[in-house]
Amino acid sequence: MTAERTQQELRRLPGVDAFLQRRDATAWQADYGREPLVAALREALEATRAAILAGGAYPGDESLAQAVGERLAAEVEPTLLPVINATGVVLHTNLGRAPLSAATLAAMRRAGAGYSNLEYDLAAGQRGSRYVHAEALLCRLTGAEAALLVNNNAAAVLLALSALARGRGVIISRGQLVEIGGGFRIPEVMAQSGARLVEVGTTNRTYIRDYAAAIDESTAALMRVHTSNYRIRGFTAQPDLAEMVALARAHGLLVIDDLGSGTLLDTARYGLAHEPTVQESVAGGADLVTFSGDKLLGGPQAGIIVGRAEVLERLRRYPLTRALRVDKTAIAGIQANLLHYLKGEAEREIPVWRMIAATAAEIGTRAEALLARLGGAGAGCAVIEGVSVVGGGSLPDEGLPTRLIAVPARAEAGAEALSEALRRGRPAVVGRIEEGRLLLDLRTVLPVEEGALLGRLRELLEA
Repeated sequence: MTAERTQQELRRLPGVDAFLQRRDATAWQADYGREPLVAALREALEATRAAILAGGAYPGDESLAQAVGERLAAEVEPTLLPVINATGVVLHTNLGRAPLSAATLAAMRRAGAGYSNLEYDLAAGQRGSRYVHAEALLCRLTGAEAALLVNNNAAAVLLALSALARGRGVIISRGQLVEIGGGFRIPEVMAQSGARLVEVGTTNRTYIRDYAAAIDESTAALMRVHTSNYRIRGFTAQPDLAEMVALARAHGLLVIDDLGSGTLLDTARYGLAHEPTVQESVAGGADLVTFSGDKLLGGPQAGIIVGRAEVLERLRRYPLTRALRVDKTAIAGIQANLLHYLKGEAEREIPVWRMIAATAAEIGTRAEALLARLGGAGAGCAVIEGVSVVGGGSLPDEGLPTRLIAVPARAEAGAEALSEALRRGRPAVVGRIEEGRLLLDLRTVLPVEEGALLGRLRELLEA
């Protein structure tokens, strides 16, 4: 393009004031405000000007307006988006872990929509404590004397060590120095707390005599960390909780039991390995038991600490507790979620347990029905056998038989292209790729999401 023609094209660009007189610009100003509109317009004009200087032609006012509208929409679109989890990983950390029950969501919505007695004693007419609201339920369900909520299980461990063992030794087996999600490691959490790590035993074998030999005048506690996200197999040994409690009592020490995920239901009922329950740890005599609220418990993100009342009171009074506390919506959600367990309806009402309890035959029936609704668009898709996993750092090497929808690839590396297309649409759909095939597991797809998944699949396969 000649310099003269370039100047002609540049002169076609509208001025800001002129553009703002358009009807769509007036509507955008009402929706988004003048400043965001002007900023989006200037960005679009600059991009168009650069394209003209590179040899292009002015695309016209309508194209410019479309670019402005897209910029404005992108400006206000949230970055945290709903995702259909078709991976078959029930507690998918990257996808937000546990979906919440309807009752839990309703309770959180009520707490957030107005005022509440979060820290107000209605009977006494004076200041109360936020820590009492879920405590009674937790004590009833676990058998503990007292309970405390913080914002996640790493915070629970940090608080316990900081309040009870700062400047003193905490004895732990080398085989339990775990790394949890995001690269956080037990030794680093312990160092941050100010407690002194005392490693005993070996990676695969630790005995109660190893703990006994390490005790000295500076020891504050014995700590057991459940290796919830890996397994050591073969020639192994670890003392049981009863042995640790007996040794600790003989020396006036505390026992801290970090369960990681933590569960109130016996996972063996669902064909999985037995995961230590919170009730077992409390009954076994642990002074403190820490676990997560948003993993196998199936509720909002939280760290939960249960145990002896005298020890929990020391944590409540510790200054760090305020920095780690949960808000009113989380407390309301945790209460509602715990009520499912109290009423014996967890398997029916809590999505995590409903997914774990689903049989392969039930999932296969759903998958066949979805393919039937796809009709001709689903030609080539098939329902095949597969395995789901619990995930979330829970029950490693354990799988749940399932049925998968296998979506055929249509070109070399086609499965990757199909997967990307599903992720980029709205709602985003995340599946998994195995042996060059895109696989979708309905175990982790909520029933209310099936219609949206069907639409996305039809859109993808008909393209």
